[in-house]
Amino acid sequence: MTRFTIPRDVYFGENALDQLASISGKRAMLVVGSERLKKDGTVAKIQTLLAKAGIQSDTFSGIEADPSIATVMKGVEAMNSFSPDWIIGIGGGSPIDAAKAMWIFYEHPDFTFEEAAKPFSLPELRHKARFIAIPTTSGTGSEVTAFSIITDQDSGIKYPIADYNITPDMAILDTSLVASMTPTLVADTGMDALTHAIEAYTSTVSNPITDGLAIKAIQMVIDNLLNSYQGDAAARVNVHIAQCLAGMAFSNAILGAVHSMAHKTGRILDIAHGRANAIYLTYVTQFNAKTAPQKYAEIAKYIGLSGKNDEEQVSLLLGRIKKLRSDLSMPSSLKEFGTDEKAFLSQLPELAKAAVADPCTGTNPRPVSEEEMVKLFKAVYYGAEVTF
Repeated sequence: MTRFTIPRDVYFGENALDQLASISGKRAMLVVGSERLKKDGTVAKIQTLLAKAGIQSDTFSGIEADPSIATVMKGVEAMNSFSPDWIIGIGGGSPIDAAKAMWIFYEHPDFTFEEAAKPFSLPELRHKARFIAIPTTSGTGSEVTAFSIITDQDSGIKYPIADYNITPDMAILDTSLVASMTPTLVADTGMDALTHAIEAYTSTVSNPITDGLAIKAIQMVIDNLLNSYQGDAAARVNVHIAQCLAGMAFSNAILGAVHSMAHKTGRILDIAHGRANAIYLTYVTQFNAKTAPQKYAEIAKYIGLSGKNDEEQVSLLLGRIKKLRSDLSMPSSLKEFGTDEKAFLSQLPELAKAAVADPCTGTNPRPVSEEEMVKLFKAVYYGAEVTF
């Protein structure tokens, strides 16, 4: 038996935020990352809509780019004082992920982070509050996923919390909220969405439902991301919807080695998650396609590439991804990104070990040993062909 879980309600399009005026409840805690959302009136608009529904609201802000355990616990303290029956995560993946983690410990104060980090082991939620996610970037898909990524600031390692209990009750994709994204943010989050979709489609636990969502997301991102990066409003809307489809796919099909590597290197190498994915994606695809080329060849066909066999299709797909990455002015290797070689090599054994142990490696279409992961990281650093 296979399970497929997404939010009960997904509202999307222009003025989707208006749905907040119709929900039932007493108090809502807004978890916000960016001060921009306060300055541009987004938070005030959300609070006004909640007030129309008769809901009092408070705000917990200041979520860092890689939300930490300490920040999560501060948010829990605020929730304990305010007693919300709605928790609303607003922003990119970081504040939504942080809000999900806060939700866990608000509902279960005696639970430990070590217990939460065990995949699919959370106790039941929704005894105290329900959850709404409102994304303001187009990449993480966190508004529809069963995941939360929290960072241990002492070690720098990112830990994925995975459990269907933290799938939001409602996702609101108001397309006006992504209109002011910077080109760099469009590129980083868009390539994150593309990676989500490709890894979901090629996952060892994918299924026909996740495949349909993933392939449509791939098509939409490939067709629209560059135009969105260049400022086209319609393309920006399409990518925002596409990243949600990708989120639905990977929340149920899990991911692969690209994300295993990105989870373990983001803070340590000081590289944005989506940018790391953009760099790693072609190398991992090349590695995986040596033993499992079929689904990569299918992706190539779905986006209109015509090769004579699987090998040619994979090559064309790699070329298409590389061109998109280049058109988005993104680096093609960690060396080009500016990562210090000596520092990288000194940390490589531990990075490889941690990446292999990451849960996403378990659904990668090709098994990866620590020795192979070291080689893969080296290829990524130097921009070398993957020949093993």
